[in-house]
Amino acid sequence: MGNREDLMAGAKRCLYEKGYGRTTARDIATASGVSLAAIGYHFGSKDALLNAAMIEAIGEMGEALGAVVHAANQVSDDREERFAAVWDGLKTVFVEHRGLWAAQFEALAQVAHEPELAHAFAQAQKDGRLGLAALFQGLPEVPDTEEEIARGAFYQTLLAGYAAQWLAAPELAPNGRDFLRGLRLVSASVLSPATR
Repeated sequence: MGNREDLMAGAKRCLYEKGYGRTTARDIATASGVSLAAIGYHFGSKDALLNAAMIEAIGEMGEALGAVVHAANQVSDDREERFAAVWDGLKTVFVEHRGLWAAQFEALAQVAHEPELAHAFAQAQKDGRLGLAALFQGLPEVPDTEEEIARGAFYQTLLAGYAAQWLAAPELAPNGRDFLRGLRLVSASVLSPATR
């Protein structure tokens, strides 16, 4: 790997181990085995490097999410069973990527004060929604339509809420059956019978 790739790998390692706000340029240089000056040369600033590392790491975690959804789709032909299996399987992704989930929430708290970070998250938002819409439907991709963006936003909201609950108290986080029951209850109380 070259210095740029080493810096990216070191920054991702720091995100997992130290979080977003506690990672210094020196931490990244040490983790990557590259000089401090290389950060400015390749990325312009530590923040730009961390933002790029965050987006890339989220993409890599998306691959792990995809594997869970793919495995859940093999569980049964029943859509409800598959839906519950996905949410049960996501616990493994939370365990494996706990540091990144925590770093994302930490970074989100900074977006009002860091325009570059706000821009990076905004850029990833639409792609993330379309990716989740495809993922949860077991499709390689979905068209860029309002319907698919809305579907992805729904899953994105569920996923972020689940991650927050799991980070705060893993033992109290809902399981797949809880998600399915909640979906039924909300649908029954919000949607008319003709639209369900």
